[in-house]
Amino acid sequence: MVRVLLPAMLRPLAGGEGTLDIDAPTLDAVLDSLGAGFPALERRLRDETGALRRYVNFYVDGEECRRLDGAKTSLAEAKEVQIIPSVAGG
Repeated sequence: MVRVLLPAMLRPLAGGEGTLDIDAPTLDAVLDSLGAGFPALERRLRDETGALRRYVNFYVDGEECRRLDGAKTSLAEAKEVQIIPSVAGG
């Protein structure tokens, strides 16, 4: 079981939840589970091809998943997935 942490800006797309516990073997499987329950949230996390959106960062136990195996990152030993969209402004 891995704990998924969502920032305030994504919580309305997840029924107001900021923390979700999901049993999944990979980051991709976590996103599949989120997408099944919250389709609008999935559209903010993955593009039309199913790839991770460029401006969304996914951390597995504090390590950016793109430095690991991307969406295929194993969560066997993981305790936490944190999702942080990039914010731009000026």
